[in-house]
Amino acid sequence: MRTFFTPLIYIALLTLFGCTKESLLTDPGARITTSLDTLHFDTLFTATGSFTQKFTIKNQNDQKLNISSIRLAGGNSSVFNINVNGEPGPSITNMEVGANDSIHVFVNASLPSGQQQLPFIVQDSIEINWNGNAQWVQLDAWGQNARYIRNGIITANTSWNNELPYVIQGALTINENATLQINAGTRIYLHADAVMFVDGSIRVNGDSVAKDRVVFSGDRLDEPYNNFPASWPGIYLRPKSNNNLFEYAIINNAYQAIITEGQQAGGGKKLTMNQCIINNAWDAGLLAVNSSAELNNCLISNCGKNVQLVYGGNYSFNHCTLASYSNIWSVHKDPVLLVSNMIKINEQVLTSPLSANFTNTIFWGDAGTVENEVVAIKEGDASYFVSFSDGLWKMVVIPSYITVLNMINTDPQFLNNSGIEYAYDFRLADGSPAIDKGSNSSLIVDLDGKNRKNGQPDLGAYEKQ
Repeated sequence: MRTFFTPLIYIALLTLFGCTKESLLTDPGARITTSLDTLHFDTLFTATGSFTQKFTIKNQNDQKLNISSIRLAGGNSSVFNINVNGEPGPSITNMEVGANDSIHVFVNASLPSGQQQLPFIVQDSIEINWNGNAQWVQLDAWGQNARYIRNGIITANTSWNNELPYVIQGALTINENATLQINAGTRIYLHADAVMFVDGSIRVNGDSVAKDRVVFSGDRLDEPYNNFPASWPGIYLRPKSNNNLFEYAIINNAYQAIITEGQQAGGGKKLTMNQCIINNAWDAGLLAVNSSAELNNCLISNCGKNVQLVYGGNYSFNHCTLASYSNIWSVHKDPVLLVSNMIKINEQVLTSPLSANFTNTIFWGDAGTVENEVVAIKEGDASYFVSFSDGLWKMVVIPSYITVLNMINTDPQFLNNSGIEYAYDFRLADGSPAIDKGSNSSLIVDLDGKNRKNGQPDLGAYEKQ
């Protein structure tokens, strides 16, 4: 016997089942899950605020659930801030979550300033309450006090020390006839708009121990942003600048790490770099425009264009390593060295005298992506002298107008060049063809500050120990 429902009974049954699914679940056994149980903020500078992170709260049930409260345990005094689906904290009440649906909790932090030199940790928790149950998500952040400079102008001789790091926001200008001296162990973190303009002098006096090196880097210390190239613009030694020195400095993640323009008045080198590292610049590691520079025991690695020397000038490189490998941030497609006596401005080619000498230096990059890791360009009749001696490079075509003596054309065998893991070590592995192939020079220590061999040192910035 068939059973037929009248329209009214059918509608009533639909309403009954619909109400069951849409009614609030009040059972204490109702379950929720969070997408994580701890939210961690890497080192944050006080008074600047953090980036925002989030997690989700999911209703694991087939009925709608009322979350009675989501609150910061620290309340209004917490350094953390929360927002749940657009509603600000520190406490949000009666948040309904549909069956098998989720809500989003956004969290950031604003750390108070103090006088602590070392990083400190702050903690709190978010309590989630529903149907008589409670669950917590833990919060922690590493804080760092700092000195803050916004749109700063240095008008007189100034010294920076390592008591607290410096956070630069907006342009920093060193006026003509002023010198900024940066002492060992100082850390300088620069915002995305923080270019350093040098019309006077900058003198960086780091030391060989890791904690005593002077570090320039972007001000985002959280992953993955701490490894982003072009995190800040770079250091620009403008035409009037003079007597600039970098010793045991590390310059990371700039757009153009160092630009030097123009010769130094009265002669001499406008820029001297000893035992320095320039790494992960988006465009140029070092761009010199008709300038003068001396680099000793320096590593310039994984930049879009490691070194560009254009429109002539006077340069000396000894025991340096210029190397680039493709990685998750960039593809190696330009030579690690361009040296040229010309520049093109408004379709007009200008030339200037050029003298560049490279000794005991390595020029290398990914196999197969760039055939010639050195490009030397000569235009016009201006004096031109470019010399490579006792080094290692990747070259297929060698121009006839450069001087070449004892150059090795084979893989230098660095310890690690893994672009996938972003793990690089440009020291020499056992069996490297660069070991004991250098010519004797006055450089008695390497980039690590360790002694070089007398007589036949290794090529590149590092001496195999």
